[in-house]
Amino acid sequence: MSSRSINERLLALNKQMAEAAEAMDFETATALRNEIARIKGEGPLQEGDPDSVTVGQPPPGAMGLGTQVPVRQPPKGWVKPKKPDFMTKNVKPRGGR
Repeated sequence: MSSRSINERLLALNKQMAEAAEAMDFETATALRNEIARIKGEGPLQEGDPDSVTVGQPPPGAMGLGTQVPVRQPPKGWVKPKKPDFMTKNVKPRGGR
């Protein structure tokens, strides 16, 4: 969609939302508000969506253990790679004096 059509769609949704609010149809107004936010990229994330976990800076004073900052979970079936053994990898045997 072009930016002009997106802008026209947002204006139409805003008008419909205002009309629904005036008519006291708050469920419709809320749905329209959520659609506007989704188009703008500010929408509430769907529950169960794998990309719904957001990682950001915690608010000031809420750092450390016990904070409510979400942690991104690895995808299903992901296995942590084996750590390399630096003591034995790429070591040539000594000998042949």
